Amino acid sequence: MTDLEVRKIDFGFDETIPFQWLPSHPKFGLMADVISIIAIAFEKFIVASTRRAIPLIQDPQVVAEAEAFLRQEAQHAKNHRKHVAALVSQYPGLEQTVDAAVASFDRLLETEPLEFQLAYTADLEATFTPIFKVMLDHEDTLFRPGDERVASLFLWHFCEEVEHRSSALIIFDAVVGNRWYRTRATRKVFRHVMRLYRDILAGFDEHVPEQDRRAEYRHVSPDGVRREEVLARLPIPASWRTRLGMFPPSAFAPASNREMLTLVYRLLLSQVPHHRPAKEPLPVFADTWFRAYRSGCDVTRFYTSTAG
Repeated sequence: MTDLEVRKIDFGFDETIPFQWLPSHPKFGLMADVISIIAIAFEKFIVASTRRAIPLIQDPQVVAEAEAFLRQEAQHAKNHRKHVAALVSQYPGLEQTVDAAVASFDRLLETEPLEFQLAYTADLEATFTPIFKVMLDHEDTLFRPGDERVASLFLWHFCEEVEHRSSALIIFDAVVGNRWYRTRATRKVFRHVMRLYRDILAGFDEHVPEQDRRAEYRHVSPDGVRREEVLARLPIPASWRTRLGMFPPSAFAPASNREMLTLVYRLLLSQVPHHRPAKEPLPVFADTWFRAYRSGCDVTRFYTSTAG
């Protein structure tokens, strides 16, 4: 049977939720807001494609894994919808951005075969553990100083993504069973998700005033992140960075050069046919979060409930 636990947690969000929930690291905060919108669309896609896949799975243990996986993802989508609804109530134009993201994944459900849908999920989910490890390894800088309600949402989501890191690949193997197909799909998968990521950032620039964002598309786009992380780590005078239009902190400023190189390596490794998510190095914080949940702490206010 699966080891996954479906935690039904209700996060409370209202019009007091700030768009820029992490003023100390606004580029990371803006990136996380993009993730919140992608989560709504992608997790709806996961639930729909996994439900189609389950009748094709012969192994009852894999069926149990798939059912727990889609139920966890449904919980993520539910709470991110609450977060994004609170933002849309303040910036109504964002509804267009959300609708476009959902429609983008709906088109994949309508036009792509189930094999590709499962490969898409397995490819993207494989990147989450190395990415979220870097983030959670620096939660004291990238989450704790921010609005506790939003920070707690991402802490919960990212820890559960680490927990079910193998699920998408288990389902893919049971239905498709061709690891080379997954690897061949990589370029198409990431072309789609990066286009969506850019479109959401563009929607933020269009619909949210700069004083509320405190960062822009150019800072957090894929090209912008690469540029800023390199500039931030080169031994050059701060005045040169300013002339080049880079103002610290960069999105991943707390991470060391070694951590960032390891991240790149593990992202590449995540797409090769022999990849095994179960062997990925895990963030220590995930165990801290799971212990807090098991002890009955209010994880919707993680830092307050675990203080002292």
